[in-house]
Amino acid sequence: MRIIIALVVALTSSAALAGTSEGYGMGGWIEKFQPEIDRANASGELFRIKGHCQSNCTLFLGLRNVCVERSATLLFHAGHDRQRNINATSTQRMLDAYKPALRQYVLAHHYMDTLEFHAIPGAMIIDRFGYKECPRG
Repeated sequence: MRIIIALVVALTSSAALAGTSEGYGMGGWIEKFQPEIDRANASGELFRIKGHCQSNCTLFLGLRNVCVERSATLLFHAGHDRQRNINATSTQRMLDAYKPALRQYVLAHHYMDTLEFHAIPGAMIIDRFGYKECPRG
């Protein structure tokens, strides 16, 4: 039993398990994302947004210790229900996760009005909207 506990502690504290958006990049339902959001916020560890990150993946921008890789691409659209009807509550949840400058930008450009994806490069998320750039390595 002690070996199992020691193994679990070692694995859960390992840098190899540092949070990233990998596995979440194609979006999905909040039930998939909320446990990871809660875990990352509770741990305070650096969470990397990397690669392709669409839809609810952009909720990770609201983490307390998030960074964005310059090479990432984030895709924004209105929140919707399972029948693909635009849903104000889902849209607002996403907007609430964004810094004010990004929120203003996606609203002003009507990114959150339709289900069409609108891409913003990671470099722009960093340089224009003030998100932390991920350390190299």
